[in-house]
Amino acid sequence: MFQRFFTELRAARLPVSLKEYLVLLEALEKQAIDINVQDFYYLSRTALVKDERHLDKFDRVFGQVFKGLDSASDAVNTEIPAEWLQALTQKFLTDEEKAQIEALGGWEKLMETLKERLEEQKKRHEGGNKWIGTGGTSPFGNNGYNPEGIRIGGEGGQRSAVKVWDKREYKNLDDSVELGVRNIKVALRRLRKFARTGAPDELDLDGTISRSAKEGYLDIVLRPERRNAVKVLLLLDIGGSMDSHIKLCEELFSAARTEFKSLEFFYFHNCLYESVWKDNRRRHDEKTLTWDVLHKYGSDYRIVFVGDATMSPYEVTYPGGSVEHWNEEAGAIWLQRFAQIYERVVWLNPTPRAHWDHTPSIQVIREIIGPERMFPLTIEGLDGAMRELSR
Repeated sequence: MFQRFFTELRAARLPVSLKEYLVLLEALEKQAIDINVQDFYYLSRTALVKDERHLDKFDRVFGQVFKGLDSASDAVNTEIPAEWLQALTQKFLTDEEKAQIEALGGWEKLMETLKERLEEQKKRHEGGNKWIGTGGTSPFGNNGYNPEGIRIGGEGGQRSAVKVWDKREYKNLDDSVELGVRNIKVALRRLRKFARTGAPDELDLDGTISRSAKEGYLDIVLRPERRNAVKVLLLLDIGGSMDSHIKLCEELFSAARTEFKSLEFFYFHNCLYESVWKDNRRRHDEKTLTWDVLHKYGSDYRIVFVGDATMSPYEVTYPGGSVEHWNEEAGAIWLQRFAQIYERVVWLNPTPRAHWDHTPSIQVIREIIGPERMFPLTIEGLDGAMRELSR
């Protein structure tokens, strides 16, 4: 069964190595956990999953491989250690429910009765108060209620025995799904370069010990806090077709503000032109010249454009192409300037990749900033963008 578990994980494209599998087996051999399914779930997840993005896939494979332990049809032919089942009751039942188990003559009597029912029953049973089935009040079954019962398969109606892997709390962490704030933070953490800058306000324990030993008296040594020194300039498309992506962009912006201490941001509409702004409510009155942005923020900044790049191609390639004002220079020229000054530039596009080849403006912008520098705004796309910016 363990070998099948390993092969199923690999088939689901989880990057599980043979070494990690052997570590899991070694932990089991040395009895690192109690003999119960839940502890084995946590142990195997810790040993085999290296990236949060794969947690949902792991839960699905785990449930598929080990579902036989919960199946009524397999229970006859499968030896389930009594300690496993008893440990689960200790974890999921309340004190009152544990006391009610004694009404059937205690745990041993309950398990003996379950075995007898499994041997007697030959078909599926719905409802009722004796046979193993669903939706009834029998002590054995699923989706019913009996306080002194044992759940067989599926999800319990009263949720007193819901398995951790069935909950799939990490189901939104798959590579192909859209982002959430937590998911974005995980992806953004790939872009890290730590340094100690600023005022010395953190205790340097090693330095204090060394200095005190050298001086012969207590000498406190302080140092600057260790921070992510990466500098990011975020340029966000706002309005028009981007209105349908507001929630996603808000989540990205919120996560970026948390992860990067040196983060600057500006807004633009459709394409970059001669000015950008900080406050959308004052976009026509309080603007910043794009030239000033290029002069103020050095070439060590990482540039992240966020926009669907969906517009008339004239808005990118022609003077006066903007739908809001007369632009003296084409937007393409301003994009080229950014691509020339900054070595690390990416564009995050919330439009699905399948539409890119059918949208002329997207193709034009990809040619300007580099075909490999536009990424879809998914976890996988954001992960690729952070790798590009880390180069």
